[in-house]
Amino acid sequence: MNHPSCAKAVLLVLLATLLGQSIPVSVRAEPANAPPRESVEATCNRAAFRVVVDVGHTLEVPGARSARGATEYEFNLALAKLIEQGLIETGFGKTVLLITGGRSRPGLAQRVARANNASADLFLSIHHDSVPDRLLEKWEFEGEERGFSDRFHGHSIFVSIDNPDFKGSLRFARLLGQQLKERGLRYTPHYTDKIMGLRQRQLVDADAGVYRYDQLIVLRNTQMPAVLLEAGSIINRDEELVMGTPERRSLISAAATAAVERFCAARQPRTPAQVARPNVLPPPRPSLLPNATKQSAAAAKPR
Repeated sequence: MNHPSCAKAVLLVLLATLLGQSIPVSVRAEPANAPPRESVEATCNRAAFRVVVDVGHTLEVPGARSARGATEYEFNLALAKLIEQGLIETGFGKTVLLITGGRSRPGLAQRVARANNASADLFLSIHHDSVPDRLLEKWEFEGEERGFSDRFHGHSIFVSIDNPDFKGSLRFARLLGQQLKERGLRYTPHYTDKIMGLRQRQLVDADAGVYRYDQLIVLRNTQMPAVLLEAGSIINRDEELVMGTPERRSLISAAATAAVERFCAARQPRTPAQVARPNVLPPPRPSLLPNATKQSAAAAKPR
């Protein structure tokens, strides 16, 4: 028969032993369905990742005209600057804003060469859309006759299968399209319509709004993943006004930054030794030559 005092002593010893071997418990509670701790921040080396944000067209050759007469270049520059700022503020300190001057073809060759020489990890060209002249209607704005088309609206994203890293280009294009979609923006499907003629394009991702445009020099001759964004239709009178607002530009900039973060997390920064192709531009295709027909030249709008 055990003595009560002995039993009490045994219990005290056992309690002390258990307390001495206790395992620390975190005081920070997390929900049962919390995502893994691994994050974009932890896997993306932002300080080493270089994005070239290309301002489409030049001051001398400003691209399309909006429904109210503003130049595409003005829209491109404002949006590209905001995307550059957003990337730098998010930690992508090596981001480069690429602005070139001069005529179309020399300007295209210059921007491709500068992007390649920078050993960039990603090339994003910023544009705003229009339509072929034959689809334009006329209206008067501030005493001048202007062209417009309210029939089409929305953004579109382009890649080239001739880019040396087509898979990478398509991956980023899809990420960008998804980020725009998550923010309530919709791409335009009209590039698949036969009415577009020589500007008709193959839709390679119907969810993200990604098209193939193999002939674009800035997409096929760059040595890194390259994507061209037509941010919206400035020939559409309503969308032109929206595209000029800080709110819409901020929305697109946020989408671009989020897409870059996710793309960076899945890739390693490039080094000059990884560049496989020489910095030599191939001969221009016939449809892009200065003496091409007016129709072909319109279809192959310089980017």
